[in-house]
Amino acid sequence: MALELKVPSVGESITEVQIGAWLKRVGDPVRKDESLVEIESDKATAELPAPSDGVLTQIVKNRGEMAQVGEVIAYMEEKGAAGGSASPPAKETAPATASVTQRAATSPSAAPAKASTVEAKAPAPVAPAPAAALKPAPAPAAPTQAQPAPESASTPPARLPAATSPAAAVPRPAPSVPATRKNHPSTRPKRVDGEITVEAASAPIGEDEELVPMSLLRQRIAERLVEAQQTQALLTTFNEIDMSAVMALRTENRELFQETYGAKLGFMSFFVKAVVHALKQVPVVNAEIRGTDVIYRNHYDIGIAVGGGKGLVVPVLRNAERLSFAEIERAVTDFGQRAQKNQLKVDELQGGTFTISNGGVYGSLLSTPIVNPPQSGILGLHAIQDRPVARAGQVVIRPMMYVALTYDHRLVDGRDAVTFLKLIKESIEEPARMLLEI
Repeated sequence: MALELKVPSVGESITEVQIGAWLKRVGDPVRKDESLVEIESDKATAELPAPSDGVLTQIVKNRGEMAQVGEVIAYMEEKGAAGGSASPPAKETAPATASVTQRAATSPSAAPAKASTVEAKAPAPVAPAPAAALKPAPAPAAPTQAQPAPESASTPPARLPAATSPAAAVPRPAPSVPATRKNHPSTRPKRVDGEITVEAASAPIGEDEELVPMSLLRQRIAERLVEAQQTQALLTTFNEIDMSAVMALRTENRELFQETYGAKLGFMSFFVKAVVHALKQVPVVNAEIRGTDVIYRNHYDIGIAVGGGKGLVVPVLRNAERLSFAEIERAVTDFGQRAQKNQLKVDELQGGTFTISNGGVYGSLLSTPIVNPPQSGILGLHAIQDRPVARAGQVVIRPMMYVALTYDHRLVDGRDAVTFLKLIKESIEEPARMLLEI
């Protein structure tokens, strides 16, 4: 029995997806719930499982093609189906076959094959041409080697210039280059009536360049960042934090913490706790502009920016004010691991009220993060470096971290932003304010 494999719903308001890598080939046996293909949306990546044991018989949508939710992208034959056909009904295959045939006929890759066929034929005798038709072709630009002078107009037909000979009229195949570096025309996304299409750029891709289609997730990231720059009045303020106390507390309790909770004690749990405390004191940073109204939130859903396999994603810690240090550390570790495997769910990436971005794990010393709309603030963490600082009239070396708060100045005043960062600084430099639940 032939089973239709359709695009599942991958999230609210998502109607179109991009087909990712096929994990099985046509003819491969598959087991129930085994992943067949990656399905990419503009928010996350999901996998389509097999509905039963069987064999994959046809792939309708290949990698990189777009598909609507509910559209058939492949067929499989259920295991144990008696007398079942391994192929889908004819009415389904006919349009697909015609489409493939048409694409093959118009594909640029077909041109070299046709050209080589024509070149293999012996050129037919050429009748003498008028003198006007025998004018030499313009010389090629920037020749790399000395070229013989073109023949004169009195040259017999058999020795016509290359520009007028039958063989020269046939396009020559392009030089062989790696598959990912052929001279394809470059493309760029273009939004038309709310849809992203592809528009060819004027300059071709050179042999030392590579054309890679932008994923839906990367397109969405680009769109959101541009939206933030265009719709919000972004401003960044900075401060620096002495990490000595937190590092000492972490070193002292690391082993006991891991034995008790089965999780490593990192810095992120301290900053999440400090952020929640600061948001409670300065609620406008946790608010949102909606039209001409301001929405103040009494819950704290903190987004943690992590680098995923296909780009930056921001999974959300729901009700972070209720989470312990151990629960925060376990959740952040889980987010990071699943982000690398593109296994985060769409609902885990939605609804944050504030974001923390830790560029310090990549070595960033200072940056100005961009707010994730419709949020009003984002905290940027940076690398910890030993620097000379003044303490009690003495110059000492301390592990210091720069922190940055980017905020929407339409809603958050400078005084609020400075106060918020000062509260973060105080909480981290005096961690006794926060209780380690061990």
